Amino acid sequence: QVHLVESGGGSVQAGGSLRLSCAASGTIFSIYSMDWYRQAPGKQRELVASIHKDGSTNYADFVKGRFTISRDNAKHTAYLQMNSLKLEDTAVYYCNADGVEVVPGIMDGLHHWGQGIQVTVSS
Repeated sequence: QVHLVESGGGSVQAGGSLRLSCAASGTIFSIYSMDWYRQAPGKQRELVASIHKDGSTNYADFVKGRFTISRDNAKHTAYLQMNSLKLEDTAVYYCNADGVEVVPGIMDGLHHWGQGIQVTVSS
């Protein structure tokens, strides 16, 4: 029932910035965790950052100090502000939502993924 759509990707030069958005829609009362993953060609998908309903966050070591994850619970939307981008940040970025409540206390038990959005960093 939940559908995620990413936006804000594109191409930037090293050192530049991009802001990704992830909008969740469908039958949603709340979302516990909204996460950003990325996958570069030939590599496994890796967690970039997570943000929970209470605002607590986690970041992969390789983005600490450069990326900031945030969310707007009323809009069921998560954001990823990416600064000081590096060539190795080039990847398809995916939004994920876990712990979706369709009504209070009732979870849908599913892991929801967006289609992914390309981020390309050039020199």
